Amino acid sequence: MSEQENQTAPAVRDNSWATHVRGTLVLGVPLIGAQLATSAIGVTDTLMMGWLGVEKLAGGVLATQMHFVVWIFGAGLAFAVIPLAASAHGSDDVRGVRRSVRMGFWAVTFYFFLSLIPLWFAKDIMLLLGQEEVVAIIVEQYIRIAMWSTLPLLLFFSLRSLLTVFEFGKVILTASIATAVLNAIFNYAFMFGNFGAPEMGVRGAAVGTLLTQITVFSGGLIYMLRNAEIAPYEIFVRIWQPDWSALSEILRIGWPISFGILAEVSLFIGASVMMGWIGTVPLAAHGIALQLATITFMIPLALSNVATVRVGKALGRKDWLGLERAGISVLAISISSAAIGAIVFFAMPDTLVRLFLDESMPDTSLVVAYAIPLVFVAAVFQLVDSAQVVATGVLRGMKDARTPMFIAVFCYWLVGMPVAYFFAFTIGYGGVGLWFGLALALFLAAVLLNGRFMLRRKFGLVPIDAGTNI
Repeated sequence: MSEQENQTAPAVRDNSWATHVRGTLVLGVPLIGAQLATSAIGVTDTLMMGWLGVEKLAGGVLATQMHFVVWIFGAGLAFAVIPLAASAHGSDDVRGVRRSVRMGFWAVTFYFFLSLIPLWFAKDIMLLLGQEEVVAIIVEQYIRIAMWSTLPLLLFFSLRSLLTVFEFGKVILTASIATAVLNAIFNYAFMFGNFGAPEMGVRGAAVGTLLTQITVFSGGLIYMLRNAEIAPYEIFVRIWQPDWSALSEILRIGWPISFGILAEVSLFIGASVMMGWIGTVPLAAHGIALQLATITFMIPLALSNVATVRVGKALGRKDWLGLERAGISVLAISISSAAIGAIVFFAMPDTLVRLFLDESMPDTSLVVAYAIPLVFVAAVFQLVDSAQVVATGVLRGMKDARTPMFIAVFCYWLVGMPVAYFFAFTIGYGGVGLWFGLALALFLAAVLLNGRFMLRRKFGLVPIDAGTNI
């Protein structure tokens, strides 16, 4: 909805279920496409690094994972812009939108300078983690270049948060596709010396990442400066002036989001490490099943941002019926999409697994046999995974970030990790037992997070009399 439309909207809003479903899909479909395009970047990097050789692939994968963990943690600060700007936008608070975006830029910039410390010592960290020196050197080669891309990447995420609030889904989709295409072109040029570029190997992949993020952020910046709907908010006017109260609000919501993301990411990283203890074939099977689950997870992940925007705007309007139905609508659509994915996983696991394998390799049949039960577990856990990530987005829309962070840490670190280890090694169920631990952690998180939304009045997330118009 444009600013002019928002100002002239009638006092009585259309809160029918059909309207909420339609609103969810209008913003959700392009955001889902954007998430899928973003996931293609990782696939491209892994594929091209594989062309360089096994050692380069191993070092490159570790390097990209390390960089991912660092920047995704900082992305929590950029994500904090969404609920704050959405609430301000819903209440026609132009200044509030401007303050949240500006201080979002400040927060991610501060974080960028802090992130340089661990990234600069990437080689030493890898050696401490027991990696071979040749691999650690490759990690350092990549990180020393790619770490400079963290700033434009996080700044773009802040811009993207504002575009999400304004429901410019098509713009975000276009930018994401452009990012994937540019990344592939720059990688191909600088990794292998094509188009007149120097041949730089793994360093070339880092150069590709840096050039891609600078280009995409610059394009996003130009778009926002020239957009007639965003221009009245004067986002960049006197941006050098601090707004300590707004910055404090960004940090109050952003850091819990960051730690919540880290808790979930580390659960799956820990699962990969434990699967490696079982053996090479189980680790390969785990990687394939996880890649399948990751692809389908892009849908609820995108819908989680939709939930934050729609719930945040309803909160700003004090539209309690709209808030409830916005949250439930996104949740229902997300679970429905996950159910379709689960049916596909159950119906054709063998076919899906073999898409990632070379049939001429001697261990292919062993990997397929080990992966199929994992795909069955993935079919089940993506239902609860979609429920928990959307519930997280709903709660963010209500500016509730700290308790979801504690729930994530409890479910993933204190329940998921120990249970996965217990079933995999103590009882001896191997990879299936490990994945059962993942599924249990996600199920528990889904129950607790959705329960908090359903009991939002009791927990003080909305006024106690907020249900009078329901």
